Amino acid sequence: MNKTSPEDAARALLRWYAEMGVSEAVEASPADFFAWPDAPPRSSQLDGALGTHAPPARPPTARAPIAPIAPSSAPSADEAIAAAEAAARACDTFDALDAAVRAFEGCPLKAGARTTVFTDGTPGADLLVIGEAPGRDEDRLGKPFVGRAGQLLDRMLAAIGRARETNALISNVIFWRPPGNRTPTQLEVAACKPFVERLIEITAPKAVLLAGGVPTQALLQVTGIMRARGVWREIETASGARFAALPTFHPAFLLRQPAQKRLAWADLLALQRRLTGD
Repeated sequence: MNKTSPEDAARALLRWYAEMGVSEAVEASPADFFAWPDAPPRSSQLDGALGTHAPPARPPTARAPIAPIAPSSAPSADEAIAAAEAAARACDTFDALDAAVRAFEGCPLKAGARTTVFTDGTPGADLLVIGEAPGRDEDRLGKPFVGRAGQLLDRMLAAIGRARETNALISNVIFWRPPGNRTPTQLEVAACKPFVERLIEITAPKAVLLAGGVPTQALLQVTGIMRARGVWREIETASGARFAALPTFHPAFLLRQPAQKRLAWADLLALQRRLTGD
């Protein structure tokens, strides 16, 4: 029977922590280590048996009081959404919007992420692909859809003559990796949504491909990707602008359910027809 060594077990635990998004070994509140009681004196009988003497008592040490924790300065959900709306409205160019997203502090996910993951590809392309949120590889490289799901997305786009390097722009409805790649909360999506809508308005794509249920619900208020996929709808932004949108499966779902690729292929063909006018 093979036994796991303590070193292998420790490495496995660290890998699991990294996958779950743990990045710091800290307590929820500060600890005053000076206030901990000193170690109890060794037993005199034990000292005698060992032929040793107990060390002299340590003189009392002046202990500085622990300062109280200041109230959190993080904005409320309503304040964060209002700040995002104001920042997005102030942007008239893609570069300005990119800078505004990177400067935004209203989404709590940013504190635990390595990088801001906004877009990759060709700004102003007639195809905009919007996914869910960055994963581990995206958080590390600062670009959306660069892991296994991103590689599949690239192959899907190539099948209809599209590539991020030439005629497609790719983004997400969330710009920072959720811990453990969990599904973003509604408040997290709401804090990023003004920037997503402004991205659509500034780039003015001919079609928006919504990859998965999260962007479909966020931008179309439609739930259930199995029923929603393959049906053309319209995204209406806060300013009243409208853009054609086609929901489809997220590439990560297709990696888990390859039998659904036939439906995704039908969606891609419908997207190609819309883009080429055929």
